[in-house]
Amino acid sequence: MNARHKTRQLSRRGFLAVGGLLGAGLALECAVAGAGEPARKTGPRPNIILLVTDDQRWDCLRCAGNEIIVTPNLDRLAQHGVLFVNNFCTSSICMTSRASILTGQYMRRHGIKTFRQPLSPAQLRQTYPLLLRRAGYRVGFIGKWGVGNVLPEKEFDYFKGFPGQGRYFHTIDGKQVHLTSIIAEQALEFLRREDDRPFCLSVSFKAPHVQDGDPRQFLYDPKFEQLYANVHIPVPKTARPEYFEQLPQFIKESEGRRRWRIRFSTPEKYQQSVKGYYRLITGVDDAVGQMLGALDEVGKLDNTVILFTSDNGFFLGEHGLAGKWLMYEESIRTPLIICDPRLPNSLRGRRRTEMTLNVDLAPTILELAGVPVPDAMQGKSLLPLLRDASNAWREEWFYEYEFSPERIPTCEGVRTKRWKYIRYTDFDPPYEELFDLQNDPGETENLIKSAQHKDILEYLRGRWAHYRTELQ
Repeated sequence: MNARHKTRQLSRRGFLAVGGLLGAGLALECAVAGAGEPARKTGPRPNIILLVTDDQRWDCLRCAGNEIIVTPNLDRLAQHGVLFVNNFCTSSICMTSRASILTGQYMRRHGIKTFRQPLSPAQLRQTYPLLLRRAGYRVGFIGKWGVGNVLPEKEFDYFKGFPGQGRYFHTIDGKQVHLTSIIAEQALEFLRREDDRPFCLSVSFKAPHVQDGDPRQFLYDPKFEQLYANVHIPVPKTARPEYFEQLPQFIKESEGRRRWRIRFSTPEKYQQSVKGYYRLITGVDDAVGQMLGALDEVGKLDNTVILFTSDNGFFLGEHGLAGKWLMYEESIRTPLIICDPRLPNSLRGRRRTEMTLNVDLAPTILELAGVPVPDAMQGKSLLPLLRDASNAWREEWFYEYEFSPERIPTCEGVRTKRWKYIRYTDFDPPYEELFDLQNDPGETENLIKSAQHKDILEYLRGRWAHYRTELQ
């Protein structure tokens, strides 16, 4: 989806459905308005909240340039924090990416590549929540655990996680309640609890993931029914049939195409699905607004760092596909906002273009808390970028995808600022793709057979071979 499409005017009822979202964000604006000096090197340790959505691509935020979606509270976090516009997951599947977020490690090291596989007790002890707990933090986890079916409830001070994918609607006191609202209430309970310790709360939403097995797919809270009602969502250019026809046959026959038929194969399905996806994201934004209000209520907003991201991206019909898994941009690129109210005014509202990764989150959180980062973590703390230090940053990174049920191809690759090399490892010889992202951001022309690009291809093949052993 092109994030810069302009919206038509929202219906009045649709506007009223989200009008209440704006108020909580104002508390954030007031809380940071006076923080004009650099953060002190000494003082109370910050509280930390990590918010993770499920299947949200990078361009589905208003602050990221999407002129249709309604995300006022997340936009305010970006306005008073830093928006990282080139953030990626190192493996585009939920359990592997969530394990990477917890451990700061690539899949090659943590080994999580099936849904039922948990982190070992030794691995769990080296995740950011447990390291923070041993350092004196009160730690909580809410929502989709996502890493195996064994829930580590006893390792947290507050644990409201659930195994598997969960379901959106629950009956409480005879009423149907949406999961996002339940997660929000649990977060408010944690935030309002009196405790002198600094806290780290991880909130893992199911939204905007589909409800597997339900023909409606994107099951949003009915209170957002009228939101986007009068909006026409433009179809992306690369959703046209000619771009699907350019794909190799094994992708044409993949699970991504089967799910495309369910969600995007007619104009009516496309509008219904994308609007449902957007409504789920606006529901998350509403929950974030409630959390900001609770932080303000208990007087902790001005010392709480909030990080917002997603586990992986999502195809909205591009290349004639749905889902994720592949190494195309729609699948691997995710949002990242870090809002630290202690930053001076001059460092707020910036957009960083460096390539950041899901494995960077754990070391960032630990450094925020002043806790040593274990040598086993492979990501890099983002604090130098947050504080505008002039440190050198990564120029390339490695992608890996090994979860391989029927009809989903496994692949690996290397992405640089300009180039992307993809290697589908199920085949002998492997099927390869090479894209020039500078001149072909839609990834429509495979340059693998181009004599003109032979040198860059050989370089990237060499980097692929290097990373697949170096990152173990």
